[in-house]
Amino acid sequence: MPAPLAACQHGAGPDGPARAQASPVVVASFNFPESELLAAIYGLALRHAGIPVEFRFDIGPRELVEPALEHGLVGLVPEYLGTALTSIEPHPSVTMTDPAAVRAALARAFAAWNVAVLTPARAQDQDGVAVTRATAARLHLHSLSDLQRAAGSLALGGLPGLRSVYGLRFARFLPFGTEQQRVTALTDGVVNAAVLTTTDGNLADGSLVLLTDNRHLQPADNVVPVVTAQVLARYGKRLTTAVDAVSARLTSAELLFLNWRIEVAGHGVLAEARAWLERHGILPRPG
Repeated sequence: MPAPLAACQHGAGPDGPARAQASPVVVASFNFPESELLAAIYGLALRHAGIPVEFRFDIGPRELVEPALEHGLVGLVPEYLGTALTSIEPHPSVTMTDPAAVRAALARAFAAWNVAVLTPARAQDQDGVAVTRATAARLHLHSLSDLQRAAGSLALGGLPGLRSVYGLRFARFLPFGTEQQRVTALTDGVVNAAVLTTTDGNLADGSLVLLTDNRHLQPADNVVPVVTAQVLARYGKRLTTAVDAVSARLTSAELLFLNWRIEVAGHGVLAEARAWLERHGILPRPG
């Protein structure tokens, strides 16, 4: 476990070395840009509150991050409610579309690891199905239910699993390893519909249309910071106040825009995180 963490060490970030204080809070991310962005936003807010922070971006998938959290190798991770819960309890007995119920269940699950679940943000990142704007207009598609009348002649790119709730039987299914491959296949006409996340930056310019999950197939997947009990005991209200200030302002629309800035426009994660914090008055603007 320590080897992957050492390999993904990014140091103290753009603000110079962390303050000369023992045991900084290790703020970690999964291995995708949005997770790095969220870790940067929360970590910079903590640093502004006078809490020493060490960033460890791009640790890997949840199978690496969760054991690191459990064993105290990292101190704070921006998680996603439903995905985090089902990774620990594959078949939880709660209403998965209810953020409060999912948060309570996640708190119970993480308590065994001495990890606390803080206040979730309004921002959610769920799986969704997108089509091109031309396909949406041609087939009059607005929701996933609308796909029922057309799915038999369409090719889906991405993940299966839409049949049980929506009864969708596509003519073809093409698996792709990454979200960018699915976006390319969709825009190039290789597939007619593709599974994307609902905050994918490629949705920002309007050329792709995300169909409404009108039967609530996807669980509540609000962004939620989780923190070890040791870190929480050390910094207490100073930490929770800084973290809650971020969560109170973070929305799905803003997350989509930030992902566009990073994934499509090519801007840096830390620069975008700092700019977002400045826009919301959490960090002072320069000058």
